[in-house]
Amino acid sequence: MQIAVLAGGVGGSRFTAGVRHAYPDAELSVIVNTADDITLHGLRVCPDLDTMMYTLGGGNDAQRGWGRQGESWRVKEELARYGVEPSWFGLGDLDLATHLVRTQLLDAGYPLSEVTAALCSRWLADDPKLRLLPMTDDRVETHIVIADPDSPSGRRAVHFQEYWVRQHAEPEALDMVRVGMDDAAPAAGVLTALESADLILIAPSNPVVSIGPILAVPGLAAGLRSTSAPVIGFSGILDGAPVLGMAHRLLPMIGVEVSAAAVGRHYGPRSGAGVLDLWVMDDADATSVEQLRADGLPAISADLIMATPEATARFVRKAAAEVGVA
Repeated sequence: MQIAVLAGGVGGSRFTAGVRHAYPDAELSVIVNTADDITLHGLRVCPDLDTMMYTLGGGNDAQRGWGRQGESWRVKEELARYGVEPSWFGLGDLDLATHLVRTQLLDAGYPLSEVTAALCSRWLADDPKLRLLPMTDDRVETHIVIADPDSPSGRRAVHFQEYWVRQHAEPEALDMVRVGMDDAAPAAGVLTALESADLILIAPSNPVVSIGPILAVPGLAAGLRSTSAPVIGFSGILDGAPVLGMAHRLLPMIGVEVSAAAVGRHYGPRSGAGVLDLWVMDDADATSVEQLRADGLPAISADLIMATPEATARFVRKAAAEVGVA
């Protein structure tokens, strides 16, 4: 069995761990958002890829949900003593090694997909049927437009990491710019993973800055629509609020209500112009199921709390059975 997962970072990695628990023998390809990537201190940092890699490889900090277990911050502290910016984004000492290796390989001319495979040869060596694929080998970055009274236009764009980590998503998000997206293409292996899949799962990651960029890569959404595999999406909005992250700060920016049903409509059914064959909401939103079905989007509800990989595996298997996949 071949499964493809579209996912972001923290929530996406928890979801993928549950998928692996549900289907331990499947060929599992995880297509990961790279529009959060940023260059800091001359190093290329890929937060979602690294969170996915560390989590699935057993090296993540489970309490924080990101970064390395047993991390220390001596380099960050020393940079602060030098007064080097940016000081708002901390690179841990163990994490720093990953970024050094990645940057060296990228500078040597290797594409991000090959670099990711090289890094994963350490972390995922015990699971040879699991591979991580960046959504694109091209450089794409999400920038959020916020108000700036000191700018002639009254606005300025900041990298998503600055908006999220430094500003804690407090300024109103007025618009979004995906730098480099028009010239991007799916990374090596991405379209093949979609074409050969028996099942495709869209993780309950942020629909604006995690799943949104993946679907925006030219040719990728078309690949989803043309595949013969059923496509199932899972809501990260439960009872009107995101379980993780700041989707509630960004959905209004794209004109989508902060609700599970609205996000399902945003993705849309494949029978129309969308990408879904089934939309799964939490039981807290079960009252919206019938209306979505009446609107042409197949939907069910389940307990979507990802307390353990076993709990996630249960609702993934329930959804897969709904589309006829054992």
